[in-house]
Amino acid sequence: MTGRLFPFLRWPRPTGGLLRADLRAGIVVGLMVVPQSVAYAALAGMPPITGVYASLLPSVVAALFGAAPRVAVGPTALTCLLVYSALSGLASPGSAHWVELAVWLALTTGALQLVLGMARLGWIIRLVNSPVMMAFTQAAAVLIIGTQLAAVLGLPSLATVFDGAAAWHLPSTLFGVGSFLLLWAARKAWPTFPTVLVVVLGSAAISHGLGYAQAGGAVIGELPQGFPALQWPAVPPLETLGHLLAPTLIIALVSFLEVASAARTDLAGAGGWRKDQELVGQGLAKIAAGLCGAFPTSASFSRTALNIFAGARSAWASVFAVGVVLLMLLFCAPVLALVPRPVLASVVLVAVVGLIKPRQFQALWRFSRVEACIALLTFVATIATAPNLYGGIALGMLLSLAHFHVRRLHPRVVEVGLHPDGSLRDRHHWALPPLQAHTHAIRFDAALDFATSAAFVDAIARHLDHHPDTRRVCLFAGSINWLDATGAESFLATTHMLRQRQVPFCICGLKTVVLAQLTTAGWQPESHWVRTFSTEAELMAYLQSAGDCAQPAPLQAEALAGTVRGQPAHVASPGPVLSR
Repeated sequence: MTGRLFPFLRWPRPTGGLLRADLRAGIVVGLMVVPQSVAYAALAGMPPITGVYASLLPSVVAALFGAAPRVAVGPTALTCLLVYSALSGLASPGSAHWVELAVWLALTTGALQLVLGMARLGWIIRLVNSPVMMAFTQAAAVLIIGTQLAAVLGLPSLATVFDGAAAWHLPSTLFGVGSFLLLWAARKAWPTFPTVLVVVLGSAAISHGLGYAQAGGAVIGELPQGFPALQWPAVPPLETLGHLLAPTLIIALVSFLEVASAARTDLAGAGGWRKDQELVGQGLAKIAAGLCGAFPTSASFSRTALNIFAGARSAWASVFAVGVVLLMLLFCAPVLALVPRPVLASVVLVAVVGLIKPRQFQALWRFSRVEACIALLTFVATIATAPNLYGGIALGMLLSLAHFHVRRLHPRVVEVGLHPDGSLRDRHHWALPPLQAHTHAIRFDAALDFATSAAFVDAIARHLDHHPDTRRVCLFAGSINWLDATGAESFLATTHMLRQRQVPFCICGLKTVVLAQLTTAGWQPESHWVRTFSTEAELMAYLQSAGDCAQPAPLQAEALAGTVRGQPAHVASPGPVLSR
C-alpha cells in the first residue's frame, strides 16, 4: 500500500554503477531540455522562462509519483500547441492574463488527471484509438510547422509571401535555415550529442558578435535567474473557467496519450505499466507546473527515447537532468538571452517534422479502409478547425466509437462446415457442404449482450423460416465469453422457440462462466430438446452416430491445406478445430 502511494519508495537501491549510468543520461537529457523548453514556451505563447520552470519541479514530482521511472516530463510541442489553441481569443499571447490562464490550465488538467488516477479510471485512454491519435498528431505537427516556418525563414508571417510583400530579414533567415539544417543533419548522426545546446549557444555567440539584436533581429531577451516562486494564481471569473473546460478535457486526454506512448518505450518488455499511478504522477506534475507559474507539462517521447538510449536505468536520471537544467538557469541565462528567435523556431521545427508520416495512412488504408477514412477526416477536421483543435479529435473519437458500435451491432455469425483438413470453417467462404443434412451449424463470434442478441436470434429464426425441414440446430459457443441479462433472455427465448418447433438444440463448448450465468437466469441445459457437449469432437461423434453426418471431402490440392494450416497436407489433425 505504501509503495502504491509513494512509488519512489520502490526505486532500486542506488549503487555506484546505477548512479553513474543515470548521471550520464541525466547530463545528456538536461543539456537538451533548456533550449527545447524555451522554444516550446514560445510555441505556447508563454514567456521563455516558463518553459524552464516547467522542466524543474514538475519533472521531479513526476519522477517521484509516476509509474514509468525513465519517462522525461516537461514541455512538449503538442501540449504547447493545445495551450496556444485553448487561449487564443481569451488573451494576448505573452500577456499577464495569458500566463494566468495557462497556469489555470495546468492546475485544472492536473487536478483532473489526479482524480482520474485516484479513481482508477486509467482505462479512459481507450476512448481514443491509435488511428485517431496518429491523424491528430500529424495534423498538429502540420500546424506547428505552419506557426514556426515564418520565423525560421525570417519573415513576419507566411501571408507576406502570398501577397507579394515579403520582407525578408537576411540575418534571421540565415540563423533559422542554418540552425535547421545543422540540427537535422546531426539528429541521426549523433543522437546522444547535445547538438541543440551547441547550436543554441553558438548562435548566441554569433548573435552577440554581429550585433544581431541591434540590427533589428528578435532574440529571447533577458531571463530571470533563480528558482521559480511558488504561488497560487488569482481565481478568474466563472465564465472564463467555463471556456477552459473543454481544453482541460482535451489536454488531459492528449497528454495521457503522450504519456502512454513514452511509457511503452520505457517499460517495453516489462509487462505493462500502471496507468492509474502514472495519471497520479502526471496530475501532480501539472499542478506543480501551475504553482510555478508555468503551463501544462507532459511526457516527451523524444527525450524519453534519448534518456533510455543514453543508458538511464532509474528515475535518478530525471533528478540529475533537473540538476543540469537548474545549473544552466543559474549560470547560462545571460547567454540564452542572446539566442535569436529563428533558432528557437528551428528547434521546434526539427522536433515535429519527423511526426509527419504519410506512409502510416497508406498502411492503415491497406489494413482497414473505414479506419483510414476516420483518420483522414480527423486530420482534415483538425487543420480546418485551427486554432481550435478540439473539433478534430472530438470528431475522430465520435466516428471511431460509432464504428465500434456498428460493428458490435452486426456480429459475425458463421455457418460452419467440415473442411478437408478436419477443421470446422466458414462453409460459405470455403464452399463446403453442410455439416449434416437438415442441420444448421453456426458459430457466434461475439459476446452475447444487448447489442448482439438480436443478431443471434435472427440468424437462427431466419434460417428456420427459409428451411422448415431443419431437424437440428448446432451452436459452437466457444467464442461466446460473456453475456448480459438481454443476452440471457435471448438465449432462453431461442431455446423456447426451438422447443416449440420441436427442433433439437445442440450446444458445444459453453464456457463455465457463461453456463453459470445461463443457469442463474433459469436455463435448463439437459432436456429432451437441449444437449450440451464439452468439445467439438464430442458433438461430431454424436452427429455421426445420429447419421447423415458429412464426411470430409477429399483434398483437392495438398497445397490448400498446407497453406491454410501452415503445415504439410498429410499431417493428421487430432480432431475438428474451429477456424475461419
